[in-house]
Amino acid sequence: MIDSIYPELTEIQVEKLKTYGEVEFYKEPTVVLDFGDQHYDFFVVLTGGIRIIDPDKREDSIAIHRRHQFSGSSSILSHRTVGVCGETLENTQLIRISPEKLKSAIAKFSDISDVLLNAFLQREDALKNNVQGIKLIGSEHSNETYAIRDFMDKNDIWYNFIDSDKEEGLVQMLATFNLKETDLPVLINSQNDISIRPSIDEIGECTGVRLQLDDEVYDVLVVGAGPAGLAASVYAASEGLKVLTIDSNSPGGQAGKSSKIENYLGFPTGISGRELANNGYIQAQKFGCTISVPHRVEGIERKDNYYQISSSNTSILKAKTVIAATGAAYRRLPLEGIQKFEGSGIYYSATSMHANMCRNSEIGIVGGGNSAGQAALFLANYAHKVYVIIRNEDIGAKMSDYLVQRIIACENIEVLTGSNVITVEGSTYLEKVEIKKNETLVENDIGYLFTFVGAKPCTEWLDTIIDTDAKGFVHTGLAICDNALNSEPEFSQRKPYTFETSLPGLFAVGDVRSGSVKRVASAVGEGSIVVSDIHKFLAQDKFATSAN
Repeated sequence: MIDSIYPELTEIQVEKLKTYGEVEFYKEPTVVLDFGDQHYDFFVVLTGGIRIIDPDKREDSIAIHRRHQFSGSSSILSHRTVGVCGETLENTQLIRISPEKLKSAIAKFSDISDVLLNAFLQREDALKNNVQGIKLIGSEHSNETYAIRDFMDKNDIWYNFIDSDKEEGLVQMLATFNLKETDLPVLINSQNDISIRPSIDEIGECTGVRLQLDDEVYDVLVVGAGPAGLAASVYAASEGLKVLTIDSNSPGGQAGKSSKIENYLGFPTGISGRELANNGYIQAQKFGCTISVPHRVEGIERKDNYYQISSSNTSILKAKTVIAATGAAYRRLPLEGIQKFEGSGIYYSATSMHANMCRNSEIGIVGGGNSAGQAALFLANYAHKVYVIIRNEDIGAKMSDYLVQRIIACENIEVLTGSNVITVEGSTYLEKVEIKKNETLVENDIGYLFTFVGAKPCTEWLDTIIDTDAKGFVHTGLAICDNALNSEPEFSQRKPYTFETSLPGLFAVGDVRSGSVKRVASAVGEGSIVVSDIHKFLAQDKFATSAN
């Protein structure tokens, strides 16, 4: 395991990498990586070593990279802030390589790519479990705190959460930083830089998850980084297209919220949605795709053969083609006052963060699909009691049989068929839930309610400009209505491509598309296939004389 996290490169591999960087010598200990750096270099040790340090425990070494070992984790490919410090030993000689040059080397040499990426991914997991990273202080029952935790958790940002409701000596701790309880939530990094009640945009920028995007024309703009969007990003970038992928929250989409996906081909023991998303996120960037979050698209229009996209916190984005991969979101239960408890008792995903929150508690899962079944089984490992609440009388109506059988066999899961949540109650956070089972009303002391019901397409940014079905899912290819086709002159010359919408050059894949299967495997398939449509569209004469 240690060898795979801290492997040694061969002499041949080191010589190849020398051509991509500069050799430097450090007589005295020198910091070459500093906590918080966003654009940091990659180092190969020739002599001496690099000591990797947790900035909160500077006297201890996490690791020492020796001869032919190398620094870095997967964050080096995405311009995320580095969470550790790196200091040379005395008389150390290194090869310094910029991230851009490193990507070129990874693309050219598969043997180097395999060694580096395997080590990067394993280091990321090991480091985030051992390095404290950013401190977040706030209440577990605060909606504002939850939004920050949810964003940082889903984007794999290292942080240490301090629950202000349980922390003894909180007032004294805050006073150390000249803070008051009314300032919460706050973020404090290892340099003691403080952000009071930061916005999600600010967190994205300071951690390097959100990038400063250049004013250039991309071949492909992918909107949405779920399985379909990430697959399209990987295939398009690997085929040499200039690709930008944006998402309003985090990579993974609805699949990223799944604790364990067991029916995805090639993973017989299952894989978490988050792990699948993170691997796709790194894979796309390996091929040169630029990924930035959070960005919420607010409008789109065609101009001079290009699409111009306006989105939150950035200038106008330009692309020759656009892929809508924004998926679908779970619907809010139609209950009075439910918004009050979102983030403080009512949730729309089930991750390890949620599992720790509801440990030894009674919880409810609303929904009868696979996502609900996966959440119930995962949370049953932590909660005292899990109630699965479904309107249908048959739990197997919409759920895969393997999940149904496991739920039936689980002693602390109770399935309430023919049931609906009627009311939610609590002062500042959820404390009670009233459930109607057939004609009987039952009140439960459920403090955590996870809802996985309905599927509302995330198409607000496309509203009224493209052809959709009655529920708002996007029509593509032959499903586009005649009126929409006749209003576009280009479609009088050719038929729309398989995943093309009623606007030429705008494509839709995954759950957002009308008629999609709503499975991870099909979303990945559509995301990969759409790239062939992109190539056909870009090969048209109208781009031959267009200037970037």
